[in-house]
Amino acid sequence: MNQSFQELIKHKFPDLSRGQKKVAEFLVNFMEKGSLYTAGQIGKEAGVSETTVIRLAYALGLNGFSDLQELMRKEWLSSAESKEAASKPAAYSAAEEKKIFDEWLSPVDEKDLSQAVDALIKSDQVYIAGFRESHTAAYWLYYKMNQLRNHVLLSFPTGFLLETLCNLTSASTVVVFSLPRYTKEALEVAQQAKKQGAKVIAITDRRLSPVGQIADITLLAGTTEHILSLLALSQIVMSSMQKRDEKTAGKRQEHLEKLYTEQGIFLE
Repeated sequence: MNQSFQELIKHKFPDLSRGQKKVAEFLVNFMEKGSLYTAGQIGKEAGVSETTVIRLAYALGLNGFSDLQELMRKEWLSSAESKEAASKPAAYSAAEEKKIFDEWLSPVDEKDLSQAVDALIKSDQVYIAGFRESHTAAYWLYYKMNQLRNHVLLSFPTGFLLETLCNLTSASTVVVFSLPRYTKEALEVAQQAKKQGAKVIAITDRRLSPVGQIADITLLAGTTEHILSLLALSQIVMSSMQKRDEKTAGKRQEHLEKLYTEQGIFLE
């Protein structure tokens, strides 16, 4: 057989049963375990029966589980040798990336984060504003927050509707992304929100930025040079919200999954 293990899986995957697909994905992601584990151990890890693991081998056109494992073992050993040859530059690169990521998150104050999460959970509505380059992060936060709670609104990339801001109340929260070069729209949204009595959370680079000066809560992004710093901070906010209000978030996600299934939005 000229095909590699991963090529074979990719070629045969659409024709596999649901259980066989679970095994195949486990083996692709954990080839070392697949090369060493018994069929029973693999089945337990993948959440299927030992029989399903064995049937996968036949579904791939092999003579049995031993042939499947031998094919995996060869590819895993070859991959391990390649990784070892490139280990030094790879390790350096990973260390550098981790250092940058840590710098993005180092300014986050736990007290500020806790207050922000509490406000986002308890608010009657959340309005998220981000303009120009910051709109990418604002949209991501808007999309993810809609999976956890209702009444979440989003600004346009270059402006906002006063008719939307008019609906804000003293029980509302407005999240404003504001990084250099600071836009007047970000400041205007924050000012209008304050007039309406809403709580303002600024995601910015310094506490004394134009929006930071008037915000009730300020979450600091570690760098202004990369959009990923905003996304990393937004992810922390979302993870904290989900853990803090697990019951409500779980019910909404369950309802969404039902709608996704009914509409056939996702392939798997």
